[in-house]
Amino acid sequence: MSDLVSLPEIERAAERVAGVAVRTPLVPFRRDPAATPTDREPALFVKAESLQPIGAFKIRGAYSTISSLEPEERERGVVTHSSGNHAQAVAYAARALGIKAVLVMPHTAPKVKVDACTALGAEVVYVEPTSQARAETADRLAAAHGFTLVPPYDDARVIAGQGTAGLEIVQDRPDVDVVLVPVGGGGLISGVAAAVKALRPEVLVVGVEPELAADARESLSAGRPVAWDADQTGRTIADALRVQRVGDLPFEHMRAHVDRVVTVSEDQIRLAMRRLARETRLIAEPAGAVATAAFLYRRAELPEARTYVSILSGGNVDPTLLQDVLR
Repeated sequence: MSDLVSLPEIERAAERVAGVAVRTPLVPFRRDPAATPTDREPALFVKAESLQPIGAFKIRGAYSTISSLEPEERERGVVTHSSGNHAQAVAYAARALGIKAVLVMPHTAPKVKVDACTALGAEVVYVEPTSQARAETADRLAAAHGFTLVPPYDDARVIAGQGTAGLEIVQDRPDVDVVLVPVGGGGLISGVAAAVKALRPEVLVVGVEPELAADARESLSAGRPVAWDADQTGRTIADALRVQRVGDLPFEHMRAHVDRVVTVSEDQIRLAMRRLARETRLIAEPAGAVATAAFLYRRAELPEARTYVSILSGGNVDPTLLQDVLR
């Protein structure tokens, strides 16, 4: 437990990202107009991380980590591995701080995310779409060039940065009962759960992932991180959640703070993307829609509550896919 990120660490991260990361709003999700209004009808508020400067929550962890580097580390530059959103966040933070950034990305990464990274001046190195290939290449580049590695999720500094979203949720909605969080590598849910449980221990934190990439649920059930093959996780439309296993440190946070993990289908992800766009005017990439999909279509698997918050983790969706989903 001593290795888990603490509330003071998250509060210090919040000071570092202030003025860079947007304090995103909690947008009320429109209730079913056909439903009979009752005092017991649960309310859903969507934490719109798609409104961040890079279109995803990842700016929190990346900027908090890179801005805390020593001058000699900044001078050597940074490297990371990511399928897109963390890479873009590192590129954004590095440019803002005048630091060289090298990004190891799978060749299957959506073009919209790769283009955003190169537009920020970062160097992109392509690898096979496996977690092992990405991590090993980033480690080699760090060793060869002296870059500081900024991990996408398995790092206490990054987790503390992502936890600033949890601080905001409790501060803006102190009556929250359940927080729904997408799970990929586990950095976001680790930080959010650490913040929420420190401030309001009675609030339930529920992870959400695609049925086709449900390694986190299996890991919690097994009591240890369980890896899925890249061919398995690659089937989901939610490209940002194709991580093959949760990180070691995120797993310890999840085991300590997360109450359960539920899954959603590919059709439910698409439907949630459509409803978010039409009913809240928020654009969600597939990974960004999974938490809301759980509220809309898997309510029976969630704890009963009055007030839910779902984190819309990102909105960097391929335009062709978005067009198809809306149609």
